[in-house]
Amino acid sequence: MLSARFLHPKSIAVFGGREAKKVIEQCETVGFTGEIWPVHPKHDEVSGRKAYRSVAELPDSPDAAYIAVNRDLSIQIVAELAARGAGGAVCYATGFSESGEAGKALEKSLLRAAGDMSLLGPNCYGFLNYIQGAMMWPDQQGGRRVDRGVAFITMSSNIAFNLTMQRRGLPVSYLVSLGNRLKFDLHDAITTFAQQDEVSAIGLYVEGVSDPRAFQQAAEIARKFGKPIVALKSGYSEVASQVVISHTAALSGSDSLIDALFERCGVARVSSLETLIETLKLLHVHGPLSGVRVGAMSTSGGDMSILADAISETMLVLPPLSDSGAMALKRVVHERMVVANPLDYQLFDWGNREGLRRTYEAFMNEGFDLIISMLDLPREDRCDASDWESAELAIIDASKNLKYPTAVMSTLSDNLPEALALRLLDYGIVPLNGVQAAIPAIEAAARIGQLWGRMEPTQLLLSGAHVDIVGEHVIDEASAKEALAACGLSIPRFRIVSSTADGVAAAEELGYPVVVKALGVAHKTDVGGVRLNLVQPGEVAAAVSHMLTMGRDVLIEKMVSGSVAELIVGVSRDDQFGLHLVVGAGGILVELLKDSHPLLLPTNRTEVEKALRSLQTSRLLFGFRGRSEGDLEAVIDAVLAIAAYAENHTDSLIELDVNPLMVMPEGHGAMAADALIRFVPGHYQSRQPARLVGVQEIV
Repeated sequence: MLSARFLHPKSIAVFGGREAKKVIEQCETVGFTGEIWPVHPKHDEVSGRKAYRSVAELPDSPDAAYIAVNRDLSIQIVAELAARGAGGAVCYATGFSESGEAGKALEKSLLRAAGDMSLLGPNCYGFLNYIQGAMMWPDQQGGRRVDRGVAFITMSSNIAFNLTMQRRGLPVSYLVSLGNRLKFDLHDAITTFAQQDEVSAIGLYVEGVSDPRAFQQAAEIARKFGKPIVALKSGYSEVASQVVISHTAALSGSDSLIDALFERCGVARVSSLETLIETLKLLHVHGPLSGVRVGAMSTSGGDMSILADAISETMLVLPPLSDSGAMALKRVVHERMVVANPLDYQLFDWGNREGLRRTYEAFMNEGFDLIISMLDLPREDRCDASDWESAELAIIDASKNLKYPTAVMSTLSDNLPEALALRLLDYGIVPLNGVQAAIPAIEAAARIGQLWGRMEPTQLLLSGAHVDIVGEHVIDEASAKEALAACGLSIPRFRIVSSTADGVAAAEELGYPVVVKALGVAHKTDVGGVRLNLVQPGEVAAAVSHMLTMGRDVLIEKMVSGSVAELIVGVSRDDQFGLHLVVGAGGILVELLKDSHPLLLPTNRTEVEKALRSLQTSRLLFGFRGRSEGDLEAVIDAVLAIAAYAENHTDSLIELDVNPLMVMPEGHGAMAADALIRFVPGHYQSRQPARLVGVQEIV
C-alpha cells in the first residue's frame, strides 16, 4: 500500500536535473496547489523555485519525493528521506535487479534504506494523480484534472506514457508505473486504488503476476468496493514472453494459468490497448453489464452488418424485438421501414431531433442490457458536422428519459471526436470508438457482470511458495495408483508378480482380458513394456517373461474396456502458481490435439465441470453420434480426488499424470488406466509389499 500522504501529497520534493524539472512543469501545468521543493547540490533555484541543497535543508518532511539521480545516490537520498519521516518516494533510476546480480544487491540496499517509507520503483516513471494534480512524472503527459475516473496500473513506463495520450474521452483519476515492484507490487496497487472513492474502475497492463494468491485477495477487495478490473496481459506469444522476461526481469508465468486466475478473480482480459480503453469507458459509465443482450440502431445497413458480424464472434446476442416492442416502433417510424434488432432507421427523420427521439425511445424501451446508437461524425477540419447534431441531441434526450445503459459507437475509431465523447460522458452515455475495439469491450464488461454474479464464492488459491527441486524421485505405476486410490480415485484391480507362474496365476484370479506392464520403466510403451488385451495364459507368460528382462517386478492388471472417452488429468508445478491441474483429451490424442484446460487449486465441482465442457473433445462425454453418454459425475469425482492428492503434497509433488482416465458409460464410473508421480527426492515413503507368493492384492 502507498501511504495516503504519498498518494495525495500537499508537498513534493524533487531531486535531479532534467527529469526533476519535468515533474515541476507537469505539476504546474495541471494546477497542483501544494508546495514543490527542488533539491540540488549546486543550483540556487530550479524552474524558478528556490532550491535546497539536501534533504536536511528542506523546510519540512515532504509528503512525496521524486528522485531522478543515479542509483547509488538514490539509495542515499531514500535513506535520508526515510529518516526524516517522508510520506514516500519514487525511485526513477535504473540499474537495479533488471541489470544482473550487482543490481540485485543494490536493490536490497535500497529496500533497507526505505524502511517503512512508501517506495515506488525503482526503474519506473512514477505516478499521476489527476484528482489533486500531483504529477510525479518525469516527462510530458496528456491527461487532465478530473473529479472521478479510472485508475491505470502498468508494468511498462512507455505504455503508461502512451495511455496518457489517448483521445477517446476516458477520464483517468490515477496512473502508476510499477517498475521493479520492490515494495509496491501489482496487488498493492489494486488494493490501494480500489479504496479510493474517486476511482470508478481499474485497468491493468501486466507482463506477469508475481503473487497470484495476493492478486486474488486484492481483486476480492476491488470487488468489495465495487471497482471492476479489466486487464491486458502481454507475453502470450513465445517471442513476446522472451521480451517480457528481458524487459522486466520478472517471470510472465503460464498464459493459460493467468487466464484461469483472471476467471477466478472476476477480472476480464482483453487483447489490445484500444479495447482496454473502451472497456474502461464502459465500466466507468455503466459498471459491469447485467447481461449480454444488445440492441443496436443506425441509419446504415452496412454499419449494422459490420456490427452484427463482430457480435457473432462473441458471447453477445442481438435478440429479436418483442411483439409489443415492434408495434411501438411501427407507430413512430416511417411506414417503409422494417423494424428489427439491429434497427436500420434510415434517413427519414435525419435532422429532426424530435422524430429521432421518438424512434430512439421506442427502441430503447425493449430494455436491452446495452443500447448502441451508431454515429460516425465527418472530419472536423474539412467538413461540417452540424447535420449530425440532431442525432446526438436525440440520443441524449432519450437517455435522460429512460435511463437504460446506452452507448454511442462509431464504426471507425477516428470518427468519434474527443469533444463529442466528453459531451456524451456528461450525460451518462458511453462513447465507444470503433466496432473492432468496442464489441470486445462490451463482451468484457458483460463477462465481469457474469463473474461477479456467480453464486458460488471463489476459493483462495493454494500458496505458490517456491520449492527447490534438485533431482527427482519417480514412483512406479503401482505405487502411484495405490497412493491416488487412497484419495478416492478408482483404479483397476491388479497384482504385482516377479515370475511367469505368478503372472499366469494372477491373470487367472483377476479374470481375462488383462494388461501386463513392466514396473519401474520409463516410457513403457516405447520399449515394449506394455501388452494389452491378453486373453490366454500363454500370452501372459510370454509377456511377463519379456517384462522381467526390464526389471524385477511386473504389473498384471484387469483390462478396462468399453470406455466412451479417454482423458488426461495432470498436476504440474509453476514457479508462480505452484501446483495446478490440467484436464484434457487423453490417450493417444494428447500430443495430437493438445486439447486441455488448466485448473487452479483448490478447485470445486463447478469449475471442474466447466473445464471439462470447454474441451473440444467434450462431445465424447455427451453421447457423440449416438454413443453412450459418459459418467460425468464420476469424472468430476476422479479429478477432485487427484486434486486432493496434490493439495496434500504441496511441498513435495513435482508432477502427476493420469493418462488415460477411462470414462465409462453413465453410471459405470471412471478409472485410471495409468499413472505417474514425480516427487522431490526424500519426500516419498515407498510401499514395502509382502511378497509371500509373489502376488499382492492392492485393491
